Amino acid sequence: MALIVQKFGGTSVGSLERIQHVADKVIKAREKGHQVVVVVSAMHGETDRLIKLANALTSEPNPREYDMLLATGEQVSMALLAMALNAKNCPARSYTGLQIGIHTDDFHTKARILNVDTTILLKELAEGYVIVVAGFQGVNTRGDITTLGRGGSDTTGVALAAALKAEECQIYTDVEGVYTTDPRVIKEAMLLSHISFEEMLELSSLGAKVLQMRSVEIAAHHNMPIRVLSTFTEGEGTLVTFEDKIMQKRLVSGIAFSHEEAIISIFGVPNRAGIEGEILGMVSDANIEIDMIAQNATGNSATDFTFTVQRKDFKNTMSIIEKISKKLGAASIKSNAQVAKLSLVGLGMRSHAGVASKMFKALGEADINILMITTSEIKISVVIDEKMLERGARAVHEAFELDKKLLENESAEIEAGNL
Repeated sequence: MALIVQKFGGTSVGSLERIQHVADKVIKAREKGHQVVVVVSAMHGETDRLIKLANALTSEPNPREYDMLLATGEQVSMALLAMALNAKNCPARSYTGLQIGIHTDDFHTKARILNVDTTILLKELAEGYVIVVAGFQGVNTRGDITTLGRGGSDTTGVALAAALKAEECQIYTDVEGVYTTDPRVIKEAMLLSHISFEEMLELSSLGAKVLQMRSVEIAAHHNMPIRVLSTFTEGEGTLVTFEDKIMQKRLVSGIAFSHEEAIISIFGVPNRAGIEGEILGMVSDANIEIDMIAQNATGNSATDFTFTVQRKDFKNTMSIIEKISKKLGAASIKSNAQVAKLSLVGLGMRSHAGVASKMFKALGEADINILMITTSEIKISVVIDEKMLERGARAVHEAFELDKKLLENESAEIEAGNL
């Protein structure tokens, strides 16, 4: 009997009616001969409600108590789903991350799973139960409840699937799978039947909200296929797997974007060894994540230094940079907190020249100025004015014909390096 892990997000369990619908899906999987472990998120809007309660009391909630509070959201939906299943004569039991043995490190609000104890899971499955597990949470070495950060239920699902050596991990969402870009922004976006772990990792890190990045990392490490499906419509969804298992391959698989960006430039910084670490070290010490970085030597023993951070960290970063600037005797600082990042991702970039120039040409023809560029083996990211983001995404999407289905002969040409 094949084992599958099904994860249902907050929208999927957002009401009692939807919980009943999820219960029917689980039962259907059982009727096909599967053993089933289900992971659930908190009901839609519940985590935000709990966060508001905490913030109404204090601007800096104690991290341990904050996790204790947020973890209750998933406990509600797991118990309700188990009740719904039992009421439909499908034996089910619900467990928190602590009860099931999802062990994490000690970092509250953004813990990482270290290991999963499968003892209870295997025992209950052998006795014929559907196991419903609260996502997003675990327990640290001190016995305290920890949470895994936004989207953490995806990670719970994949970690359980890997520990149990499941056939696949099915992630149910409010969209039909992974698209070439956000279909809510560009309605012509195409549903992908397959995408590689590597491409999905890049898209997740660049702003695509379909899967949490950590869940894809775990899946790739354990060779655990992820299938992204819609809770509300039938279909095959998108299979996230290794590149060599994908028959039809695109030159470019998708476009991701992030609104919440800010760019900061320091001009006339002394051009000496270690200056980069000196500038960015203080920013990193403030627990601020730095994204894109560019440096340009301007002569006369000076250099210009530019980087991006998330917009929520902009004010704090500027305060730090102003102090550094005075200390270093920099000529000036320029900043813009109204920018966005637009990224193109595809394995085909490894073997095909001209992808970057095609992207830049498309943006130029749309009259969009590029403020910053970074590239990797399978990714090109640009920073542009936030007001131009939708226009830029559409221009690039059309330039690479991502609104069209990939034909078999095109896939063969791409694989051969001819397209």
